[in-house]
Amino acid sequence: MEGVRPGGGPPAGGPSSGSGSGSGSFPSLFPPGLHGIYGECRRLYPDQPNPLQVTAILKYWLGGPDPLDYVSMYRNLGNPALNVPEHWHYVSFGLSDLYGDNRVHEFTGTDGPSGFGFELTFRLKRETGESAPPTWPAELMQGLARYVFQSENTFCSGDHVSWHSPLDNSESRIQHMLLTEDPQMQPVQTPFGVVTFLQIVGVCTEELHAAQQWNGQGILELLRTVPVAGGPWLITDMRRGETIFEIDPHLQQERVDKGIETDGSNLSGVSAKCAWDDLSRPPEDDEDSRSICIGTQPRRLSGKDTEQIRETLRRGLEINSKPVLPPINAQRQNGLNHDRAPSRKDSLESESSAAIIPHELIRTRQLESVHLKFNQESGALIPLCLRGRLLHGRHFTYKSITGDTAITFVSTGVEGAFATEEHPYAAHGPWLQILLTEEFVERMLEDLEDLNSPEEFKLPKEYSWPEKKLKVSILPDAVFDNPLH
Repeated sequence: MEGVRPGGGPPAGGPSSGSGSGSGSFPSLFPPGLHGIYGECRRLYPDQPNPLQVTAILKYWLGGPDPLDYVSMYRNLGNPALNVPEHWHYVSFGLSDLYGDNRVHEFTGTDGPSGFGFELTFRLKRETGESAPPTWPAELMQGLARYVFQSENTFCSGDHVSWHSPLDNSESRIQHMLLTEDPQMQPVQTPFGVVTFLQIVGVCTEELHAAQQWNGQGILELLRTVPVAGGPWLITDMRRGETIFEIDPHLQQERVDKGIETDGSNLSGVSAKCAWDDLSRPPEDDEDSRSICIGTQPRRLSGKDTEQIRETLRRGLEINSKPVLPPINAQRQNGLNHDRAPSRKDSLESESSAAIIPHELIRTRQLESVHLKFNQESGALIPLCLRGRLLHGRHFTYKSITGDTAITFVSTGVEGAFATEEHPYAAHGPWLQILLTEEFVERMLEDLEDLNSPEEFKLPKEYSWPEKKLKVSILPDAVFDNPLH
């Protein structure tokens, strides 16, 4: 539960706030980490020492559900010379380490990131006659913060979040988000590490899909060139009724298509509703012929590819909708214990995902035939996987949001994969790798062409390549919600 108040108390005020105390008492009134962020805000808004603020009534470190202690809201006059309109500027406090006493974040020193290393910002166009900032962006930021705290996954510039609902719960077309560096706020060095500022940018569904097919940075650059779609400071206008492709149909789409053809997609994986079955012939005796090691040791991905897949499994937000960002509490969720103030660690070491990583205790199995299952949203990304990733010599991973399953498609250009041209289907625990040749990818793209027309799609839908011993099914969401699927 949150309250809105003027920021006249210690969290948001300056040395002159409070009961007339001098600057000598500043350290006791203002936690050092919060002081550093406030100083950057004061640099931008010297005339707004006490902005309106949304505050968590019961702080997260006292058992409350909201990880952000505060969200400050400033009035930004914009820049008429740059065609930047007046807007509200929201800044979060809590993803970084504000206190340095381990109450929320583990203190790891001054040289690295403070807490998760960033705070969120958001710029919302001010409507005519609007005298106070709307508070819904603060809850949006709390929702993203809950995901970060619960999953221990961080955001980066260029990331995108599928929200599948108007950000302000209206009828707006702005239903998803991209993330980028805030154009005004500079990184801050605090006693507990460095804090950067990532700005949330609201986008339409078509723009999100373009970011998935190409990359988030490319779409952000296009948005910067269109004043009504964001402009140079990427200000979100919830009343925007047209996408950048409708505003400039030919130029924008041509730039995206050229980018996809030239660069491929930067999307290396997604969290998804997916599953896979081994359709190989059951062994006739106790010696499982499908569980032999390929070579004397399990093959491994190269360091670069492994790290990309680790980031995919660590940061897979791309398909998640709001129900995947649950409130944080101390109860068991998804089979894992989440303390109120978890310390960060590599999520691949957690009990839910450790089985995905190749190690000596799990044998690599070669499979003769496999059946892949996706819900419609995940299946719609298969052409992206094939055209934007594999045809450019890259890999693409689907990580199940309901279990440990992972499916990684690799091309012949990905070195070190444990799937090979001789044995294109190989599993390491619940992690399946599928190697597809360029020739087969081209054929699959032709056969899967109707995935690009979801309005004409009827579920369930099945695709099969008998000579390759591969089957793909697109199934209703309910199949994956049922644990007996």
